[in-house]
Amino acid sequence: MAIDVPGIQQALAEEGLDGWLLYDFHGSNPIAVGFAGLGGKMVTRRWYYLVPREGEPRVLAHAIEAHTVAHLPGRRTLYARRDSLEAGLDALLAGMRRLAMEYSPGCAIPYLSRVDAGTLEAVRRRGVEVVSSGDLVQRFQARWDAAAYATHQRASEALYRIKDRTLAELTRRAKDGTPTDEHAIQQLMVRWFDEEGLVSDSPPIVAAQENAGNPHYAPSAQGSRPIGANEVVLLDLWGKLRQPGAVYADITWMSFTGPAVPAEVARAFQTIAAGRDAAVALAQQRARAGQDLRGWEVDRAARTVLEGAGYAKHVLHRTGHSLGEEVHGNGVHMDDYETHDERRVLPGTAFTVEPGLYFDTFGVRTEINVYVTEQDALVTGPAQGQIDTLVR
Repeated sequence: MAIDVPGIQQALAEEGLDGWLLYDFHGSNPIAVGFAGLGGKMVTRRWYYLVPREGEPRVLAHAIEAHTVAHLPGRRTLYARRDSLEAGLDALLAGMRRLAMEYSPGCAIPYLSRVDAGTLEAVRRRGVEVVSSGDLVQRFQARWDAAAYATHQRASEALYRIKDRTLAELTRRAKDGTPTDEHAIQQLMVRWFDEEGLVSDSPPIVAAQENAGNPHYAPSAQGSRPIGANEVVLLDLWGKLRQPGAVYADITWMSFTGPAVPAEVARAFQTIAAGRDAAVALAQQRARAGQDLRGWEVDRAARTVLEGAGYAKHVLHRTGHSLGEEVHGNGVHMDDYETHDERRVLPGTAFTVEPGLYFDTFGVRTEINVYVTEQDALVTGPAQGQIDTLVR
């Protein structure tokens, strides 16, 4: 994807910035690598790419890797010795007073804080103020166009079909008394992913009872747990279409392999469902009113419900994350728990809402996807209202 230099320059003018400086060393800044189209290339030296508010972009790269940056629009300067790097930085930053970089004050947002302290010192030593590129990254890397949104919808529909097939298979095995385990169900889902034309960065999660109480549990062939009668089963599945530019969908669904969900499990689930709905209601209210929404506000709306019900000790993670070509995208996260994400939720971006509660003997989570337009916040798939009972 070509870099939209005029669009970036317009954004820089709106933000009162002199430029956006991309920097990377050995893949330390995946945001810059992706933006510059250097993914998969051998880049072993420091490179810099400056898009100024006015004028031609500037590239500073090592002489042995000139070919790797040849596609970038702008004037190229090459260095080899360390003194030529210093002189190159002087020329690159001449006239710059306020630049955006992948930096977060105090590392408040670690997903964005990709530039090392020494590089920041080198830039600041030249009289340049460095501010966060957070909103620029969202604007040019996290927004979906109509084609991307269409891939999300298709992926979402496929995930819900896989979820339904999985619940049907769990029901069949429960009724027939067929022994099964988490890994066996997971591998069925992996096969269905392939049939649906979906790819993912890792297999789906199938977690029963106490394993559902571990937010990042993943079954394996060696350590998988049997799924017995009258047990909670959590399914977490994420994927995207097998095509360039496709973006992810990501859902979680709860079931119970018995006729009646225990009261403590049902109450915990109803609480997270209420928290999810409170977060969505806030996002929709702000979008429809044309008001700014920050990531931390969405998290706080959901978590207030969970904590108000007495579950503060059982919350272990933020409410949601950005969605993009990677399942954890480069946009704002719904977080006032692990971090305080003050970035604006921009139209054209999408995120998950996935509150969970985790206990020693079970866990519950509900997860949906929200796409923000200029006038609304759209939930792109069904939201679970109660835990599915698989045996009646």
